[in-house]
Amino acid sequence: MAEPVTYSGYLRLDQLLGAQQPRSGEHDEMLFIVIHQVYKLWFKQLLHELGKLQSELESGGGTHAMRTLRRTLAIMKIVVAQLDVLETMTPNQFSRFRDWLGTSSGFESAQFRELEATLGRRDPMMVAAYAEGSQERERIATAMSRPCVFDSFVRYLTVQGYDIPADIAHRDVEAPLTASEAMQQVLKKVYDDDTDAAAVCELLVDLDEGLQEWRYRHVKMVERTIGARHGTGGSPGASYLRTTVARPAFPDLWAVRSMG
Repeated sequence: MAEPVTYSGYLRLDQLLGAQQPRSGEHDEMLFIVIHQVYKLWFKQLLHELGKLQSELESGGGTHAMRTLRRTLAIMKIVVAQLDVLETMTPNQFSRFRDWLGTSSGFESAQFRELEATLGRRDPMMVAAYAEGSQERERIATAMSRPCVFDSFVRYLTVQGYDIPADIAHRDVEAPLTASEAMQQVLKKVYDDDTDAAAVCELLVDLDEGLQEWRYRHVKMVERTIGARHGTGGSPGASYLRTTVARPAFPDLWAVRSMG
């Protein structure tokens, strides 16, 4: 007979709670580890939700897509709020165990790179930190080779009866997203019609804004912790992160707001 399911067994608590292994004897290293491990769990859930969102959009399921977007946005709020906890650690507290991190760096987060690719980023440098044939490199490359969230949204608008220009409806999904006046004209009509499709637009803008908010808060957290110094592993630190803050995932959804 199968063993009974227990709370601890179902959640794999032995593995989960045994995964925190501080390398120094500093009190604050535990917080650093826990926060970053929790981030990886939330990134995993975000990727799970975005996969479902794309399926719902491509099938024309606006109601279900909005429900999934609202859950995704709720997760994003938690992701941003977690930085408040990390910021309780002072620069001196971090410096006491920083050397124990070795060459590890947040720039090595394959999950976040996959998340960026799912939202439309197409940059060959995103796989540069990962060895040929590695699982991380494969996941990021695969995400960059398939339709992104905005491509799925375009498909949703097609199902809703909107006339999408052929060069957008059949674009090369491995190419970066760029602003398109023709697409903005379609989006203007969507907003003028003021149906569920317009509500989906607004939730996608909320998602984009949430990602930009996380980037901004992340930059400020890095600046208050290590200032202008390089990050661990020689990463560029805050100087690079600042360049990503105002980079929208869905440029057309922002540009349409300037149309009369």
